[in-house]
Amino acid sequence: PGRPAAPPAAGSLVNSKIRRLAVGLLVCYIALFAQLNLLQVGQREELAEDPRNDRQTTRDFNRPRGPIVTADGVVVADSVASAPGDSFKYQRRYPTGDLFAGITGYYTFNFGSTQLERTQGQVLLGTTAAQRVQAITGLLGGSDNSGSVLLTMRNDVQQVAKDALKDPTTGEMREGSVVVMEPSTGAILAMYSFPTFDPNLVAVHDSETARNVLDFLNNYPGKPLLANAYQERYMPGSSFKVITTGIALENGVTDLQRVFPVETEYIPPQTTDPIANYGGKACGGTMIEVFYRSCNIPFARMALELGPERMVAGTTAWGIGEQLPIDLPEAAASSFGDVEDFTEALPLLAIGGFGQGSDVMVPLHMAMVAATVANGGRMMAPYVVDATRFHDGSVLERTRPSVWRTPISSQTATQLNSLMVGVVNQGTGTAMQLANGIQAAGKTGTAQLNATGEPQRSHAWIIGFAPAESPRYAVSVVLKGTNDEISAGTGGRLAGPIAKQVFDYLFASEAQP
Repeated sequence: PGRPAAPPAAGSLVNSKIRRLAVGLLVCYIALFAQLNLLQVGQREELAEDPRNDRQTTRDFNRPRGPIVTADGVVVADSVASAPGDSFKYQRRYPTGDLFAGITGYYTFNFGSTQLERTQGQVLLGTTAAQRVQAITGLLGGSDNSGSVLLTMRNDVQQVAKDALKDPTTGEMREGSVVVMEPSTGAILAMYSFPTFDPNLVAVHDSETARNVLDFLNNYPGKPLLANAYQERYMPGSSFKVITTGIALENGVTDLQRVFPVETEYIPPQTTDPIANYGGKACGGTMIEVFYRSCNIPFARMALELGPERMVAGTTAWGIGEQLPIDLPEAAASSFGDVEDFTEALPLLAIGGFGQGSDVMVPLHMAMVAATVANGGRMMAPYVVDATRFHDGSVLERTRPSVWRTPISSQTATQLNSLMVGVVNQGTGTAMQLANGIQAAGKTGTAQLNATGEPQRSHAWIIGFAPAESPRYAVSVVLKGTNDEISAGTGGRLAGPIAKQVFDYLFASEAQP
């Protein structure tokens, strides 16, 4: 006892240090393993899209990238061998120029990709899980694993839509959009907007040249880099009366026998400023008559009778306020307003009832409105990709049509159908009367953008479908009020002939052997 403890043996000290070192190395290994998994799995997409990371992009530009093809077999995007001396093996090419720019977008080294080039990038490169599995099994028999994208859109109809936007007198392009879709499926056959751009000018491998083109386009009036048909929204004017009427019919506020007073002015609550019909004309009569004559006051009255709650709920049922569910990126949302926006501003609600005030609608959405009436009250989700395919042409994935909204009953849809037939036969839409006796249904709109006393500025609209008795196609057309001629015109006079040109072509092409 009292004797000092013996010092630990040298071997014991060594073993203790080894254990601490082993534990430390194990902790480091676990941390390294976790970080690698975080980088390779958790942050894979974020790192791949980081503009400072060009390794993956360089690899992609030296690999085959598959084509985007229309329903009628026209290649609208593909890759070809680069010119000798180029820093990359492949050059992305857009054979139809600006015709499908709003659908394909562009694919660049320094400035990323847009539209389908962005959303379908993995399919085109062949890097989806299914494509990798097929490559492993050796079914392809080669190193090219790229896929392709098959569109619902037709090159011929897209070209007709573009040509229809030209001024019939001067041949110059007018700013606006044309959308054509199948009411029963939501498949889009054409969707063209002007101004637009040629993606070949952006897809060049010279970064300075590409930057200059993008800078020019970003500063060009009319937003040509946006696909205005589904990424922009405009005041709809009287084309919105289809929606107001649908809401009023669903809520029992009106029926086809209702009679409205003939009047030139109407003063809504909370104001002394009267509402007038277009051009200050006296207008009234049955529901059928005020619809085909496009009187403003009856629709203002209906919006007020519905009140903020029911009117807003009705617009929500039509999908207004929600981003459109198309298989393209960054779709816009139409807008009407919230209940609180109108509770103390009933005149704004009244004006909104006939498509003015704070109402703004996406051209694609207005085509969907027409298609909903044509489809018995069911609003289908729109889509442009029919199918994606493996390199050997077999189907990777096919789009299945789906109902997005059911804002009106089949009975209301039938009533709106008959009202829209009246617009074409004896109302403001007679310019959309089709060849060969085919009955069309439509609704015009002239959205007045200027305040009282200012020079007139307006958008010209028409929406519709045909044949009315068994609809196969729905369309929306808007011409932007960028000049005096368009602003002085009406939807029926200016947009109507565009819709007719598209419809007549569609039915004529059906008749060809």
